[in-house]
Amino acid sequence: MLTLIHNLPDHVLGIRASGEVDQEDVKSVLLPGLAVKAEQFGEIYYLLVLETGVENFSAGAWIQDLTAGLKHFTRWKKMAIVTDQPAVEKFTDLFSFITPGEAKGFKMEDLKKARKWVIKR
Repeated sequence: MLTLIHNLPDHVLGIRASGEVDQEDVKSVLLPGLAVKAEQFGEIYYLLVLETGVENFSAGAWIQDLTAGLKHFTRWKKMAIVTDQPAVEKFTDLFSFITPGEAKGFKMEDLKKARKWVIKR
């Protein structure tokens, strides 16, 4: 399930992933959120708190996520991924080399640090 994280500055899209995540979650929460931020601000600041394993994302969810990432490719400004999965954290750090913006992985215990980092313009 994907849910919005509230109490963030307007320019930041915050999403919490828990349990099973399917294509409908991505279509109803992530895609509209990205579209709004891209239109309102021209760039995307994104905080993802990954409370579930990547294996809990359906194939449809992965395809939708990839499509969204490519659609807004030039608008990514900052992406903070918070997880207790070391491979995801490392992949996020490496992803920064191929995206126009910055991507950084954080451990769950560093959620406040991630939030502070991603909201800074």
